[in-house]
Amino acid sequence: MSINEAVERGTTGSTELEFDLVIRGERILTTSGIAAHEIGVRDGKIVAIEELGKNLQGARTIDVSEDEVLLPGLVDTHVHVNEPGRTEWEGFESATKAAAAGGVTTIVDMPLNSIPPTVNLEALNIKRDAASTKAYVNVGFWGGAIPGNKEDLKDLHEAGVFGFKCFLLHSGVDEFPSLNVDEMEEDMEVLKSFDSLMIVHAEDSDIIDHAPEASGGKYSGFLDSRPRDAENTAIAQVIERARKTGVRAHVLHLSSSDALEMIREAKAEGVKLTVETCPHYLTLLAEEIPDGATAFKCCPPIRESSNRELLWQGLQDGVIDCIVSDHSPSTIDLKDVENGDFGVAWGGVASLQLGLPLIWTEAKKRGIALEQVIEWMSAKPSALAGLANKGAIKLGNDADFALFAPEATFEVDVNKLHHKNPISPYQGKTLAGVVRSALVAGADVDFKNPNGKLIRRDEA
Repeated sequence: MSINEAVERGTTGSTELEFDLVIRGERILTTSGIAAHEIGVRDGKIVAIEELGKNLQGARTIDVSEDEVLLPGLVDTHVHVNEPGRTEWEGFESATKAAAAGGVTTIVDMPLNSIPPTVNLEALNIKRDAASTKAYVNVGFWGGAIPGNKEDLKDLHEAGVFGFKCFLLHSGVDEFPSLNVDEMEEDMEVLKSFDSLMIVHAEDSDIIDHAPEASGGKYSGFLDSRPRDAENTAIAQVIERARKTGVRAHVLHLSSSDALEMIREAKAEGVKLTVETCPHYLTLLAEEIPDGATAFKCCPPIRESSNRELLWQGLQDGVIDCIVSDHSPSTIDLKDVENGDFGVAWGGVASLQLGLPLIWTEAKKRGIALEQVIEWMSAKPSALAGLANKGAIKLGNDADFALFAPEATFEVDVNKLHHKNPISPYQGKTLAGVVRSALVAGADVDFKNPNGKLIRRDEA
């Protein structure tokens, strides 16, 4: 029997094999749940999972503390890093440090807000070069679908992007123009030919154009400017065109609970549809946003308490697939903090480092188990991006881990967060759960040596 066969069958014995790393603990979350285990890691891979007490031998050993749980590293498929071009908003060094500090060991970067946007092979290579020496966690890339780049889509796919993002209204930056619904369908047909994925910012441009204009410091005015109907209509269009083309489609950052029933029906019908939501929609309430508090502005917007509860129910029912950050930072001046004008401020929430404690804080109140939270924040995003070797602690997977103390608490201090611009709607909030450390490919993230890898769809 070969060593690999012995490891895969769990018949390695107690001391005959040496691993690069052994992790031991009473609470390790594997695909079978949280239990006492020993994990053996070799060459960045999980090659042994044994009951605690087997005494696996490694060049290095980590003992999980009594108050910690070893988790699979989180996977965040919705991160705006913005480098190059808008690195003053965020960059690969600061973003990936924030990710690691939040237990996120893999991010997939959005194709816009950087200059150039990731809409052709040249731009992808520029972005990869920018990330190559600065990544503290694994980094992959989405491509962009915009008017005029249909001929670039297959090249980007073959170069390893995980799918393609489009907007159905102005993206917020002129260099990444939106598609109309017919253009989206045309691109979907292209993507279907090589089984790629279309991910969509689904808000209807016409409805928003005819809504009241956002201005001033009242959050209610901004909320009126992004009505639920805009989201509901656009999601219906995505479903219709996904049904028509047979392509895989994904709805980004769902905020309107009104859309849940049509999503449920489409999935039951067999439409290839997945849906995400974000921590800000699951933790914050429109009723509690103070006047002028532009740190809370994002698109689509944070809605009311009743809406939030229905989103949580949508997750528990399996209508919503996953939770990702939509980490979309900007400089403080672009958030218009001084004037507090919701019509002027950049729309985006920076929460990459806080996602797990944010969701765990709310999940605990609802009696939702940590295992379920990690399913939403690691396994399901991994499945969305086709990351077959991430998202779970199981044999053969990448040795990406987070050490998490679920009973510990902390108060959010923006000056202690790693993202570049110290502004957050969560400032001063007390959250449950502390990420103590992260490992990527079995190595500690030490915040000094950027040892993360650039990952590709065809190597995932």
